[in-house]
Amino acid sequence: MLTLACFLLACADDVAKDKPLAAVTPAAEAPPLAPATPPTAPSPGPGFQIDRARSSVKAIGAKITESHELNFSDFDGNIRLDGDTLAGLEVNVRVGSVVTDSVKLDGHLKSPDFFDASAFPAANFASTALVAGGENGATHTVTGTLSIRGVAKEITFPATLTVTPTSVEGHAEFAIVRADFGIVYPGKPDNLIQDKVVLKIDLVAARPTG
Repeated sequence: MLTLACFLLACADDVAKDKPLAAVTPAAEAPPLAPATPPTAPSPGPGFQIDRARSSVKAIGAKITESHELNFSDFDGNIRLDGDTLAGLEVNVRVGSVVTDSVKLDGHLKSPDFFDASAFPAANFASTALVAGGENGATHTVTGTLSIRGVAKEITFPATLTVTPTSVEGHAEFAIVRADFGIVYPGKPDNLIQDKVVLKIDLVAARPTG
């Protein structure tokens, strides 16, 4: 049936093709968060607030027939430095701010089938290590705790992070397996949802001058 559906409807490409897959620590080593956990405040210490107007947090998911870009408009966080050396980053995303090309899909993504935004309003990432060098030309390899839908796991992924006298910028594009974070809704029997989701993160934080 799936093969016939692909033939008739033209299957969407694998959205994670050629994207690095984040390494994920088994769930037993990272206990889940309690329901309705509020956004985690950025860690104390010297840091620069993410400029939301110049930054973006997106994801790409797909079912057999088509793919969708998810845009999250409500997020915050900071990027910390030790002198001119990157020391850490935190990002907090309100999943209820998701917008796609379909109002119906927006509502479904907020439901218990996906993010369950009323019970788990925030997705969070906090780094634990930033190591110079990474695959596919990345400047760094980032490790930290990613929390989605109340499930917290340690992930590792490549990123391009740059520090200039006026800004700190970060870019990462990598795939995760949605079931690792408790998002297991399969889709319709003849139009299943792909297991992998691509995260596209672009962050800019201004450094005050003078």
